[in-house]
Amino acid sequence: MRNEMKVRVPVKRVHVALLLLLIAAPLLRAQTPARLLGTITAINGDTITVKADADGDHQVQVPSTAAIKRIAPGQKDLSAAETMPYNDLATGDRVLVKLDADAPGPVSQAQQIIAVKQADVVLKQEKDREDWQRRGVGGLVKSVDSASGTIMLSSGSGATAKTITVHTTKATILKRYAPASVRYDTAQPASIEAIHVGDQLRARGVKNAEGTEIAAEELVSGSFRNISGTITSLDTAASTLVVKDLATKKQVTIHITGDAQMRRLPDTMARMLATRLKAAAGGSGAPQDAASTGAPRGGQGPGGGHWAVQGSGPGGGDPQQMLSRAPAIQLADLKKGDAVMLVSTEGVSEVTGITLLAGVEPLLEAPAAQNLLSSWSMGTSAGAAEAAQ
Repeated sequence: MRNEMKVRVPVKRVHVALLLLLIAAPLLRAQTPARLLGTITAINGDTITVKADADGDHQVQVPSTAAIKRIAPGQKDLSAAETMPYNDLATGDRVLVKLDADAPGPVSQAQQIIAVKQADVVLKQEKDREDWQRRGVGGLVKSVDSASGTIMLSSGSGATAKTITVHTTKATILKRYAPASVRYDTAQPASIEAIHVGDQLRARGVKNAEGTEIAAEELVSGSFRNISGTITSLDTAASTLVVKDLATKKQVTIHITGDAQMRRLPDTMARMLATRLKAAAGGSGAPQDAASTGAPRGGQGPGGGHWAVQGSGPGGGDPQQMLSRAPAIQLADLKKGDAVMLVSTEGVSEVTGITLLAGVEPLLEAPAAQNLLSSWSMGTSAGAAEAAQ
């Protein structure tokens, strides 16, 4: 009897093990995603590496039977997608890969690939930026009437100051900037109730001749903090700097990420901008007629074009274009004692820098200078095309 028992026990264990394996097999298969949404980071023969938005890198084999389609950025209707050869795929392309659940082997196989070419995204971004410049307005929110869908903006400063009425409807696309970002492509859908007085807002649509009213087709808003001051310390290893805010007289730690835009104004450019900003504001922040100050009416920029402190669209007027042409810098290019102006996320003692401008000593004496930076920080990113969904 004992010998018999010694035989039966292992057999039962084998049965249990097989049962557990049968139960676990579907669960293991279920852990493999049915599809991947991400960006191609490498191509090696018939295998692509996709950096999925959800969980990082995946190796995917693309057999000759896989259907590969190309769609335009933002396009949702696959009926308009065009067939493309595998050789047209490239690193940087956005892809939605449907995996073959029945494919053998350890490497996932693609059954279908929907691709958005990086070159198409860049082209659409450029067209969108041009459209935001041509049909856009921007400014600081003065009031919000959610019942009527009307938002009042203040734009400009001194002689260029004006109020803009933004009309929205149920068809208007409303978005809110993600934390620590002024990238339009990362903005999230939001209701009009999310917009607050003091927010920065940009809208594009059909404007009246004076640019004081716009029927908005889409808009994006966000809450940011403007900081001007002197650097008291830097830590390049930790990607941080500490600035003594001139407004609050308190130290603020600024975290600099890879997305931060950092530029330095040449001294001549800084002095020219400061002179014009102070002239437009009457030298003391009080609006005066241009004739009484000797300044060109409306803050006329290089080439005779008019510019506003709060530019009327992404990229703004001439001052914003000048800022965009200023040399880019890195955190290591800054030093203790440098004066900086920046736009950051909201916060008291610690914030994330979005846009930083150095070489601004002359601008710190111009009351309207901070609004200039606010407009530029949003204008450099608005209108970026969305990636494949």
